[in-house]
Amino acid sequence: MVTLSSPSPSLSCVENVTCKSSHVSRVLISGSDNINHGESSEAKILRDVHISERLLEDFTELARENTEKDLETCGTLAAFLERGIFYVTTLIIPKQESTSNSCQAMNEVEVFSIQNERELYPVGWIHTHPSQGCFMSSVDLHTHYSYQVMVPEAFAIVVAPTDSSKSYGIFKLTDPGGMEVLRGCSETGFHPHKEPEDGNPVYEHCSNVYKNSNLRFEIFDLR
Repeated sequence: MVTLSSPSPSLSCVENVTCKSSHVSRVLISGSDNINHGESSEAKILRDVHISERLLEDFTELARENTEKDLETCGTLAAFLERGIFYVTTLIIPKQESTSNSCQAMNEVEVFSIQNERELYPVGWIHTHPSQGCFMSSVDLHTHYSYQVMVPEAFAIVVAPTDSSKSYGIFKLTDPGGMEVLRGCSETGFHPHKEPEDGNPVYEHCSNVYKNSNLRFEIFDLR
């Protein structure tokens, strides 16, 4: 049996979940041309995803101690689906083991328990690159494949505090190109991936993720 306590008030952002156009804006990432240099793979219709920018800020603050020690921090993003839109309402930071370029979640049953209790979808994950640039490593791509194969709208957020050109990025595997490459790759650790046959990159910035400043969320820090 997993016993979980409710998030403390300092880790809860209470905002109205009602979506109004004035509170919603597309996430724009500077320097995105260096990732998505082909046609977008989002020809198939993906449902929109809304996330609070404050959630990113709070995660960055919670990761600060690790970041100062050059250790990565990771978390799972969970959402509910309403009228064809995913709303990210929960950030779960699991127990984890970290190095400067890796982060391994532990006791993931606790994460699954929170998601199941709230009937949430695992729509993505977030992690830091404390001393590296904002990009998806080969290990990150394999981690993300396990999310996107379950939920096509799944996305990965990379927070890179020391990257002066881009402090964070929101990425997904191209589909079908990147998904096919990862599906056929059995290598582990850091390694190069071949280019997809359709000419697109292996991964790209998401165009279906929107900042929603009017969104309620909660954070479970299980560390």
